[in-house]
Amino acid sequence: MPLSATARYDATTILLHWLTAALVIFQFASAELWDFFPRPERHFLIDSHMSLGVLLTLILAVRIFWRLSAGARLPAASASLLDRGAKALHHLLYALLVIQMPLGFFTRWTDNHPLFVFGILIPSPLGPCAKATGRFIDQLHDINAWVIMGLAGVHAAAALIHHYGLHDQILARMLPRPRRT
Repeated sequence: MPLSATARYDATTILLHWLTAALVIFQFASAELWDFFPRPERHFLIDSHMSLGVLLTLILAVRIFWRLSAGARLPAASASLLDRGAKALHHLLYALLVIQMPLGFFTRWTDNHPLFVFGILIPSPLGPCAKATGRFIDQLHDINAWVIMGLAGVHAAAALIHHYGLHDQILARMLPRPRRT
């Protein structure tokens, strides 16, 4: 069944998509920038990164549940090679985000620090870890973050090409509807 350029995603899918995008961008930017700030601001960014990482985990879980249960409400995709590639990219982004969440928790815990989530300390269930283990997990978390951002950039570029190059309204399906006055 070919994809209708005018078919829209439901409001919940759109909201979850943009919340995920905003949180992923904040998470990446905060981690890349906190070393440029003095101690109080750096700690605020790190604490925000942890808290919003847990929020992102919850939103991603809701998003996956919603997507699995909302199959009939999603616009149908065609079976073209390009559409299958787009679907594979989406699935890869979901998988990398799912992997990123525990890597984030384990990054903190293998550095022998508790998670600080919305003012609550969550101690490590792992016990003391070697510094080499902490560095290794931190590197995995960093590499995965860069891969996620690269693929998200490809995803965004494809949406913009559809909108400005192909003029096919694919991007409009994921944009919030303007309020009618």
